[in-house]
Amino acid sequence: MSESASNSLSQSLLIVDDDTAFTSVLARAMGARGYTCSVANNASAAVQLAAQSRPAYCVLDLKLGESNGLKLIPDLLRAAPGMRILLLTGYASIATAVEAIKRGAHDYLAKPADADQIARALSAQAPRPSGAVAAAPDAPPPLKRLEWEHIQRILGETDGNISEAARRLGMHRRTLQRKLAKHPVRERPSPGHD
Repeated sequence: MSESASNSLSQSLLIVDDDTAFTSVLARAMGARGYTCSVANNASAAVQLAAQSRPAYCVLDLKLGESNGLKLIPDLLRAAPGMRILLLTGYASIATAVEAIKRGAHDYLAKPADADQIARALSAQAPRPSGAVAAAPDAPPPLKRLEWEHIQRILGETDGNISEAARRLGMHRRTLQRKLAKHPVRERPSPGHD
């Protein structure tokens, strides 16, 4: 097997969107960037394809006709453990990003997103050598940063009441306490800090 064929297999991509014109165009564009693409236009086809082909990546739309991409994330991950999911949404918000993380997505992009942006987001999900720079300057904030900001906002609204904040966030109180015990996520090191 040639190196390019091997590379293409390692970059298998499942595209899940109910817009058939969009999936067709995106599949062609991602194929030109070295991805082997499969396409699903509904939730059941997506789970079936994920189980059959076990793709490395998935580009998943938030709105799937009557379905919701957020609800589909756990099913996709059960069908293809280890698959890295990029959620596309026309309704970008901190709450959506946090919910996507909780369900197992690795990143998100706001629509409209072109093939170059999607390819950059997928390559950013791939394991990097230590010391590599993570995000482009025009990239959206990392999901962990958005999650931290959302938690802080909810804590402010509840006057620091951990139990009430955990209830509003839909997580166990101890889980919230563990997240708060970690240092805040910084996008880049501050000058003078190690």
